[in-house]
Amino acid sequence: MGNGLKGLLDIDRLLHFVAVTPSLQDLHKLEVNCATAKPISVNSLCHFYQTSVGSGRSPRFCFKTKAKLSAETNIVEKESTRLNEKIDYGVVSVHHVGVLCDNLERSLEFYQGILGLEINEERPHDKLPYRGAWLWVGSEMIHLMELPNPDPLTGRPEHGGRDRHTCIAIQDVSKLKVILDKAGIPYTLSRSGRPAIFTRDPDANALEFTQVDG
Repeated sequence: MGNGLKGLLDIDRLLHFVAVTPSLQDLHKLEVNCATAKPISVNSLCHFYQTSVGSGRSPRFCFKTKAKLSAETNIVEKESTRLNEKIDYGVVSVHHVGVLCDNLERSLEFYQGILGLEINEERPHDKLPYRGAWLWVGSEMIHLMELPNPDPLTGRPEHGGRDRHTCIAIQDVSKLKVILDKAGIPYTLSRSGRPAIFTRDPDANALEFTQVDG
């Protein structure tokens, strides 16, 4: 009978210990501010455990909690530092955009003859295993490459703004509109109402021309 009563008292103490012992999740909620990801103070965690549970109840649990939460805190702190670091490797501008074409002469008739872009003669054309041309777009370039196009030419969105496209800044959209009308080249205007026009080259590559202040 004495042993049975002692067993019941031991079970009662164990249940009380489980009920008042904070979970790791609760300890995180107490010490971690998710918005700032501040490091958790191990000393304050131990103090929280001792004052909540009572000193002397289970010091071994306190040390395990400190070690585990310290490791997890280091991970949170490193992730926060990584997110706040500025990625800087010297980006200057877009150098060129590669555009695939089926027939170089036909594409040059469009880009040179209609759009008036000039060829950069300083770029080599004989060092690549395919035909191509470099066209000036301000200080950047379009590289026409006569290569098989993996994209379908049909079934693409009517409005080029809903397709992958290259955007070129110009000073007067109304003048380009007259040029495209004269050449019989279809186009769409910006759906947002801003001064911009969308069209496609002979290989269905979408182009946007947006008006900017000169």
